[in-house]
Parts: sequence; structure tokens; C-alpha cells
Amino acid sequence: MRGKDEQQLDVFSYVSPEQRVPQDHPLRPLRVMTDEALRELQPRFHKLYAKTGRPSIAPEKLLRALLLQALYSVRSERMLMEQLNYNLLFRWFVGLNMDDSVWDVTVFTKNRERLLDGDIAEAFFQAVLQQARERSLLSDEHFTVDGTLLEAWASVKSYQRKDAKKNDVPPEDPGNATVDFHGEKRSNQTHASKTDPDAKMARKGKGKEAKLSYNGNLLVENRHGLIVKTEVFEANGTAERDAALVMLEQIPGTKQITVGGDKGYDTADFVAECRNLKVTPHVAQNLERPGGSAIDARTTHHAGYAISQKKRKRVEECFGWLKTIALLRKVRHRGIFKVGWVFTFAAAAYNLVRMRNLAIQAT
Repeated sequence: MRGKDEQQLDVFSYVSPEQRVPQDHPLRPLRVMTDEALRELQPRFHKLYAKTGRPSIAPEKLLRALLLQALYSVRSERMLMEQLNYNLLFRWFVGLNMDDSVWDVTVFTKNRERLLDGDIAEAFFQAVLQQARERSLLSDEHFTVDGTLLEAWASVKSYQRKDAKKNDVPPEDPGNATVDFHGEKRSNQTHASKTDPDAKMARKGKGKEAKLSYNGNLLVENRHGLIVKTEVFEANGTAERDAALVMLEQIPGTKQITVGGDKGYDTADFVAECRNLKVTPHVAQNLERPGGSAIDARTTHHAGYAISQKKRKRVEECFGWLKTIALLRKVRHRGIFKVGWVFTFAAAAYNLVRMRNLAIQAT
């Protein structure tokens, strides 16, 4: 018998979002790990909010929503609120009931700004990392380091002389002035972005287009490719090596560790600093550098050196996920502190996905 195409909608629903999400849905293990990490952050949440006044959006719901934005490549918070309004899966993950109203996007943004002003992202990242440590997923001896450029949320037109005055703006178009850079010599010493002063003009290599950017850096352990440290620096010629040393200094323990890297880390200063930190540098040799490579045969002949070079691809996989899935190819925040916050939070999201996949492979 053919069913009727009835358009009348039920007023009440007796099926909760929890019942509608399949038990084998890939978000379920992420929700479990996320809730476990959020429980560790409760003392920080208590310090972050006043005991009196109008209740804010629960920080747990805020962070779950921001996780969804990274996991599902949602381009804006306005689109995120739209998805929360009608997407049952999103409602379940965040913790909203069927009848709960969705926050206005400006309210969500203001509450999110409160979290960005603190160290919640780093605390959440460490809580997720602790779960990986308890599952024996982390190596504490062998690592890989690398950096990449993150395009800033600022146009090249905002890159102006530091000593420029407001009266220098052409009178024909004061709101969006036409700027002619032809023949002008520009550098980060004399110019800065009026939109995001922390962003610096940088390029990936010779012949590449220069853009206002930040330098995002990762330290990845070699066993399962989990991110253990993140740093965002101003984009300059030594940012990647400087960030690598900062991250290596934070590795706990007294064991002799190794770190792999590309040719950009093959400098005498970096190699010497690594050895002072009791770190064996397994970086690729740059034989075209004047003076030759800083990595000698004692290192390259060791079997571990070849293994470190093979494991270097793991960090590229991390950057690929962060840029394509978490949409960090061009950051949506301004200022190095906020960019670092978002970068670290996205790294935590990557670790959650990686840990879920490792658990599936183990079964």
C-alpha cells in the first residue's frame, strides 16, 4: 500500500538527540574524550567566571561548538550557529536539547572572546595529550619538528609605512584608498600592517608571492604522529628554528632524544643548541649551503637517522589537516596571541581525531 505524503508536522518529539545518533557514529568517541578533557578544566572555568550576574554560555558548550567548527570545516561562527539550529548531530555533540534555542552569533562571539583571553586552549590541549599518554600512544624519545606560514586576516593594502600619517591617504577614496606599491621598497623594518601589526610579510620561497603571515610550528612525536607542542611566532628568517628550540626545551625528562627536520634546520647554531639541550638533531643535510652541512657522518651513518627522515612526513600530515580541515590556511583572528590560541586548539582537535583512528585500528 502506498503511503501518504502528509505534510503535517508533529508538535512534540519523544525521541532525544542521544537516541537519534547511531552508536557507531565517529563523533561518539570524540565526545567521550572531549568530555573527559573538559572535566579536567573545571577548576579553570570556575576562576574564569564570576559567581554572580547573568549566566553566560557554558564554556563546555562553547568549546564543543568550536571543536565542531574545526572538525566540519565551518567557515564562520554565523554558519556554525545556523548549523546548530537545524543540525541534530551538532545539537547532540554540543549538548543542546531539541527545544533549546540557539545563541545569537554576536552573543556566541563575545562569550568566545572570554575564552580567547585565557590559556584554555593550552589547558585543553594538555588534557587531551594526557589521555594519549595514559593510553601509551606517545613517544618520549623521538620527535619531528616543522613550521609553516599561516596567512593573516589582513590585506596587503594594509601594509603601510610605520611613519605614515593619516593625512597621507588619497582624498579621492578615504574609506578604501587606492595604493600603488610599484617601485616602492618595502620591508618589515619600515612597514607594518595597520589591520594586524603582529603579522609580517613573508614568502614560502624564492619566486613565491609574499603575504602577511604568521609562523605556525609543531613538534610531533614519531610513534603515532600526535602533536605534543605548538608555537606561533612572527614570520621571519629564524622563526622556525627559534620555535623549535623553545618547544624542545619544554620536553620533560632527562633522556637523550632525537628530532627530525628538513634542510631549513641544518645550521651550525641550531645543531649546537640542540646538542646543548641533549637533543640529537636528525635534520636533513643541506649540502648546497656555503660551508657545507652542520650534520656530520657520525649522525647520518646511524640507523636512527634514516628512520627519523622517514617519519618526517607525519608532521606534514598534521599541517595538511590543520590547513584543509580546520581551515587554518588563512587564520580568522588577529594578533599573535589569538592566532596561537586557535592554532593550539585546532592541534587538540587533530589529536582527538588521530586518537580515535588509532583506537579503531587497534580493534
